[in-house]
Amino acid sequence: MDLSPWAGVEVVDRLGGNRNVVLEVRRGRERLVARQPRRSTAALEWELDLLAFLADHGFRVPELVPADDGRRQVEGVVVQRWLPGREPTEREWPAVAAELARLHSLTAGWPQRPGFRSTRELLTEDRGGDVDLDPMPPAVVALCRNAWQQLAGHHTVVHGDPCGPNVRVTEEGVGLLDWDEARVDHPDLDLADLPGPPLPAPRGRIARAAVDAWEVAAAWTLEPEYARRRLTVLEEVSKRDGPVRR
Repeated sequence: MDLSPWAGVEVVDRLGGNRNVVLEVRRGRERLVARQPRRSTAALEWELDLLAFLADHGFRVPELVPADDGRRQVEGVVVQRWLPGREPTEREWPAVAAELARLHSLTAGWPQRPGFRSTRELLTEDRGGDVDLDPMPPAVVALCRNAWQQLAGHHTVVHGDPCGPNVRVTEEGVGLLDWDEARVDHPDLDLADLPGPPLPAPRGRIARAAVDAWEVAAAWTLEPEYARRRLTVLEEVSKRDGPVRR
């Protein structure tokens, strides 16, 4: 990762990031994060536009640190200020759900991320974002598409991975980081696996099956062992409860 466009930045440590290079860096006393996602320039610019919009609407999201010449990203490298906070406690997850719901309400009609496809689009398309259905067995593709087909309603921007490590809580409220999987899709995909009060039935069961199907498809080639574990869950639910129906 070339950090020379940000003078004075020094690497402190490598952070988590299964699919992208993510580094903790410092510039003087500033604690920063540098990352180099695998996304196209257009997809990365979409994410940066989204984060700027959300910051303007009061969301706590990572703040961009432009390169010395003013560019937002250089050859796919992005530098952002460290988002402080800790993971939510069990009692704080309803506040996380509320912030995600605010995201969804603000972004109805948002354009799809370049190169990505929603679960609805993947009923007829084979590729988009991290998903490539071509290498998957036809029976698995059919199982995933059946799960996605049951999602009814409008689409919005979704965070895509609102797990504990991607949520930061402070006295100022809830913050959301790691927007690498953000796209336009069904909002219940963000809410299905959150700790705390579940989505009402059958909406919750439909959404959880759709998330399982998404994880299977997105990880099939990149993280095959994880994909097979999620497939086992999806198959067990299908056998126990029958095909998911809305």
